[in-house]
Amino acid sequence: MNRTLVIVGASYAGVQLAASAREHGFDGRIVLLGDEPDAPYQRPPLSKAFLSGAFSEGRLPLRSPAFFDEEKIEWMPSMRATYIDRERREVELHEGTRIGYTHLALTTGARVRKLDCPGAQLDAVHYLRDLRDARRLARAARSARRAVVIGGGYIGLEAAASLRQMGVDVTVVETEARVLARVASPWMSDFMQRAHELHDVAFRCGRKVVAVRPADGAVSVVLDDDTHLPCEVVVVGIGVVPNTEIAAECGLTVAGGIAVDECGRTSDPAIVAAGDCASFVPHWASAGSRACRVESVQNANDMARSAAATVTGKPEPYRAVPWFWSDQYDLKLQMAGVNTGFTHHGLRGSVEEKKFSVFYFRGDVLIAVDSVNRPQEHMLARKLLAKSTRLTLYQVQDSAFDLKGAAQ
Repeated sequence: MNRTLVIVGASYAGVQLAASAREHGFDGRIVLLGDEPDAPYQRPPLSKAFLSGAFSEGRLPLRSPAFFDEEKIEWMPSMRATYIDRERREVELHEGTRIGYTHLALTTGARVRKLDCPGAQLDAVHYLRDLRDARRLARAARSARRAVVIGGGYIGLEAAASLRQMGVDVTVVETEARVLARVASPWMSDFMQRAHELHDVAFRCGRKVVAVRPADGAVSVVLDDDTHLPCEVVVVGIGVVPNTEIAAECGLTVAGGIAVDECGRTSDPAIVAAGDCASFVPHWASAGSRACRVESVQNANDMARSAAATVTGKPEPYRAVPWFWSDQYDLKLQMAGVNTGFTHHGLRGSVEEKKFSVFYFRGDVLIAVDSVNRPQEHMLARKLLAKSTRLTLYQVQDSAFDLKGAAQ
């Protein structure tokens, strides 16, 4: 029987799933559908070095054209899947053709959450999810004097740092009382905000944008306290929405994302899902936790590896340690684990020198480590978390304690 694996979504998870399927011995046809015209590319640089001009577009592709040829992966650009016929095992494309499958993988990712207020459609308003967004924003930023960034998450702060490095005056507006409220500890939030303030970024936390209005050849961002922030560029980074519509329409279980088990299996045994679109109960979560989505390159790649193993009949549960990173100015922030529910933390290194790590504990269990400009310590943290190494607060705060030895 001729086997066909169709992958809907050509970003990190989709490309990794195709590559891993080949590595696991899948010898059938692999079709990779992408709804963008550009070859699959890296997204993290879009809000960092690509925006500031330090990272050329030629360095963005995830894989060379030769990779797709050598692995016999049929990459189909500008092809949008519109319907899944589970009974016939066919995927319908926007131009009406259908592709049959024996295995289907959904790596549909997520789209930006749009600003919902008067003036949100003005040309000065920008988002930063795909290459087209980044090209447009980079062009606008080159002639801008002032920018307002709406959203104090990692995308917003990275964009703010890149714009400041281009000489643009920046104000960040955040609805929460602190930046990075959803993903970082209060201590780390405060450190990152102070780092931006040293680069003259202004913050308006606890405020909501109610309108964007034309003003003297530019625009004015209006806040709920009637503050007006004039600027030439508005960057919106207020989160993403998973692309689950095609899964829901064909009857797959969707709960905050496309529901999958620890091996990437959806409610249909012929269909797997991975990446930003997929919702699962992570292995590191405490007992009774609800399913969630994890938006990171690491998660996309590791989930895709697990899903590919399932496709090839060799299921491997997803057990990777989650890790993330962010580059802002001269700071490389690297996070291992998830600090949700931590009860106490310990500091190792020097905050003044901007080289330190914060170790988070839930009771007597190490659950996460945030490192700033300590890449070797970040790698050790990933090993410590993967092995569930028992450490104490006293040990991690003792500069003489041998972390490397503990990780072995």
